[in-house]
Amino acid sequence: MTIAEELRSRNFSIYGQWTGVLCIFLCFALGIANIFHLGFLIAFSIVCLACSFIIIFIEIPLLLRICPTSSKFDALIRRVTTNYMRAGVYLAMSAVQWASLSAGASSLLAAAVFLLLAAIFYALAGVKGQGFIGSKTLGGQGVAQMIV
Repeated sequence: MTIAEELRSRNFSIYGQWTGVLCIFLCFALGIANIFHLGFLIAFSIVCLACSFIIIFIEIPLLLRICPTSSKFDALIRRVTTNYMRAGVYLAMSAVQWASLSAGASSLLAAAVFLLLAAIFYALAGVKGQGFIGSKTLGGQGVAQMIV
């Protein structure tokens, strides 16, 4: 299944996963860009940067196999398997970035919007009763199991 076929499948979990991949790059870039501000905004940029690494492991299951991580971290990431759990994680990350507005307006607002969009996609998939389907391009549906 190609990326275009995945996007035409009308499965909101696929939309959420691809929005999550966009959030990886967005959170990483905005976390680094805002880390040079003075004041309390630095804390929010560090959290945004950390979120990008957490999202990498949530959305690309192949990386849990090939990256040396602790068993506790692996167990924590593997708990985030359902659409509702993913929606909750993205909503929490989004809420933290929305709270960054209290420290001042910044580009972290873009990260908050896209994290919220990913949460909405996963929540819609859960409400519609669509099971989580991982993108084959990102290492889902048996690709991670092929690697020893």
